[in-house]
Amino acid sequence: MYRKVKFSIEFKKECMTLIFLKHRSVSRVSKEKGVSIRLLGRWKNLYEQKGIKGLIPKKTKIYSSLFKLKVLNVITKYSISLEQACIDFDIGSSASIVNWQRCYKSNGFVGLQNKPKGKARVMKNKSLKKKLNPSLTREEELVQANKSLKAELDYLKKLQALVQARVSKEKRP
Repeated sequence: MYRKVKFSIEFKKECMTLIFLKHRSVSRVSKEKGVSIRLLGRWKNLYEQKGIKGLIPKKTKIYSSLFKLKVLNVITKYSISLEQACIDFDIGSSASIVNWQRCYKSNGFVGLQNKPKGKARVMKNKSLKKKLNPSLTREEELVQANKSLKAELDYLKKLQALVQARVSKEKRP
């Protein structure tokens, strides 16, 4: 699954040509092309490190918790920048590493573990009841339905009696 690409590979190549072959500054190319200096600098670093392959958009990846811990340890041990860590470990964005750091700081190693995404599935009551009583015969089902209907009728009778008592109480001054 690829992320939405805002700039084509041809556009990125054109920017790198202006920087490396025409010897223009990053800020000048940024103004000419309407790209932020920071993004253009990131492209430049990727191009210097990995060539044209560094400019190709990366697939969305799911990283293991051990990989995340390894990245965080390397950043701490060698004091490398987040951008450099992204290049070295082939991570799409430094925002991912910032998020890992925050989770690790608050929850430790458990915070780095991948969590299931999406809405949790909830079992409906009807299907749960059917699964609990699959061996009932037709007669047993009818007896059970009869009991529940009797209970409902008793409840409604008591409720009606309470309502009538309240109404008669209100009528008395």
